Amino acid sequence: MTPAGVGPAGSIVTVGTFDGVHAGHRAVLEEIARRARDAGRASVLVTFEPHPLAVVNPAAAPPRLTTADERLEVLATSELDRVVLLRFDRAMAAMGPEQFVDDVLIARCGMRELVIGHDHGFGKGRQGDVTTLQELGAARGFGVDVVDAVVAGGGTVSSTAIRRAIAGGDLAGAARQLGRSYSVSGTVQHGAGRGRTIGVPTLNLAAAPDKLLPPDGVYAVVADTPAGRFGGMMNQGHRPTFNDGQRLLEVHLFGFEGDLYDRSVRVAWVAPIRGIRRFADAAALRQQLEQDAVRARAALAAAHPDLAAPSGRHE
Repeated sequence: MTPAGVGPAGSIVTVGTFDGVHAGHRAVLEEIARRARDAGRASVLVTFEPHPLAVVNPAAAPPRLTTADERLEVLATSELDRVVLLRFDRAMAAMGPEQFVDDVLIARCGMRELVIGHDHGFGKGRQGDVTTLQELGAARGFGVDVVDAVVAGGGTVSSTAIRRAIAGGDLAGAARQLGRSYSVSGTVQHGAGRGRTIGVPTLNLAAAPDKLLPPDGVYAVVADTPAGRFGGMMNQGHRPTFNDGQRLLEVHLFGFEGDLYDRSVRVAWVAPIRGIRRFADAAALRQQLEQDAVRARAALAAAHPDLAAPSGRHE
């Protein structure tokens, strides 16, 4: 029986969490897509949700570079034929590499060839290293190949290195390894409306609790919305001027007028503007926001000149 979505020629598969879908991941995906085209096979990524460490060792689970939806959104821009998203639970964690290969990769995905990254491992306790997989391949008739590490910015690209860069505020370094600006997707929520009262209306976003954020502050950003793409500035963190203690993502879009409540928006960090600080009153805050807007537009003019709205007004 041929697995659904896979022709009689079978598939070329890669496996992993692929958190971030960074440049190293892209190299693997491009390789399996190329090989699949040449061989007349399907290219398939098998990935997991949640992150395996969140199940086997929650205390060691890293903050996420991409939520499940964000990951699928990025993967949709690849040349993959199929993405198989598996729920990772205790039963899957207990699978040995042999069972995972037989029950998932061969039976469900029709695998004829496995392509993996240089540091790959799967199965219980990550026992499925390259040697183990090559032995399984020889016994079961599928090939195993390894894609070398990708180097960017003088170091090997990895999700760990990207997390370190983002946590340290090195957005440019993270972007080099990701191959794109770091971003967050969230649903626009109803807020207190204070921004509108001082002429700076904002979108209030709810980010996933395990999503990794850079240090709190004010940033120049680019937002992809149902109404189009806009440049803007974002306050990330609490609001000391109003003493509310809430940690929020508040985005002011240049040139936008409308209502995006309950809609999904993706916001990419472009450049830091300043840290979080307390102001004497709303008037002082508004004056600072006007200065922030000038700096944000300047940053956008350098990185995204088509999105830098005319200065001198708050839309």
